[in-house]
Amino acid sequence: MTQTPQTPRTQLRIGPHTVQPPVVLAPMAGITNAPFRTLCREFADGVGWGDGGRPPGDGGGGRGLFVSEMITTRALVERDAKTMRLIHFDGTEKPRSIQLYGVDPVTVGKAVRMIVDEDLADHIDLNFGCPVPKVTRKGGGSALPYKRHLLRSILREAVTAAGPLPVTMKMRKGIDDDHITYLDAGRIAVEEGVTAIALHGRTAAQHYGGTADWDAIARLKEAVPEIPVLGNGDIWSAADAVRMMCRTGCDGVVVGRGCLGRPWLFGDLAAAFEPGPEPPAPARPTLKEVAAVMRRHAELLAEWLEDEERGVIDFRKHVAWYTKGFSVGSEMRKRLAVTSSLAELDALLAELDLDQEWPPGADGPRGRTSGRNRVVLPDGWLDDPYDRAGVCADAELDTSGG
Repeated sequence: MTQTPQTPRTQLRIGPHTVQPPVVLAPMAGITNAPFRTLCREFADGVGWGDGGRPPGDGGGGRGLFVSEMITTRALVERDAKTMRLIHFDGTEKPRSIQLYGVDPVTVGKAVRMIVDEDLADHIDLNFGCPVPKVTRKGGGSALPYKRHLLRSILREAVTAAGPLPVTMKMRKGIDDDHITYLDAGRIAVEEGVTAIALHGRTAAQHYGGTADWDAIARLKEAVPEIPVLGNGDIWSAADAVRMMCRTGCDGVVVGRGCLGRPWLFGDLAAAFEPGPEPPAPARPTLKEVAAVMRRHAELLAEWLEDEERGVIDFRKHVAWYTKGFSVGSEMRKRLAVTSSLAELDALLAELDLDQEWPPGADGPRGRTSGRNRVVLPDGWLDDPYDRAGVCADAELDTSGG
């Protein structure tokens, strides 16, 4: 895909934080943990291939914003052990960004006050975009903005409790084509002091199917000119990010599935937003270079989990994304997907034809692409957009990560 020369030169501000390039790593359950964020940040800083540039650990300043996995407010307040691990940031992550999920304003407020009082993060994002059934059936994620008063109460509690910390929100267009909520939700967010909004240009019913509606992002930008709007959906390359900003007028982009098995996409994005007459060519690593990133990813997971076997097992989900398009073979993919040690992973990677060039089939969509016909909701959820029917004490999830 050819990069447009009309690269936006906007500077994204999230409260006191300058985010340049104006690129955000989307929170993804089981993916955007500390090891993956480290890889993405290193590529954004120009050192992901180990070939010079700024040294890892120099802070990185505004070289993008890298958000944690989804943290549930109940689990945080109760200090769930898994949750406390997920909110750990090392000294090089600046700003530290946490995404919270919650459906109860009081619990959300408690979680935000805990973050502030214990200095756990520098930025809080609120999840109103998750479409998975275990979230929407409790009235959370992409189901929640339909309840306008509940949304307002949660935002008010969060912003009040956050004090000087910026609070942003991520949402979808609505539940389905008959229940579109993003424009109302955007105005409520502005009125309650939210710092920025990210919009995924799909409804919950679409899940990840079809094509993202970038025109909706443009309409939201027109509706809430007071604060930054970030676009999300179908950004598979740096050129896509530039095109989205040029077409919609949005202030930044949120990248999710496009970086699965490709943390170096953040290097492409950083380069694409640098001043210059010609946009740089995107990274096209050989399989040898990809294998080196795979090995480092697995090692980082093992260190983070303090258990080599658990780290390598957790890495398995990434194998298909990293090897997409390469001539690896179904049998080798199966073997790579059952490794349980770094030595075993090393041995299998050494068997590959590592001289392979980047294949055309590795570009474009990756990750989930399916849609859903029906969104699972609490009983009576759609009866009245202003009441709180269906929201009860057990609506809060008790585990983090999605």
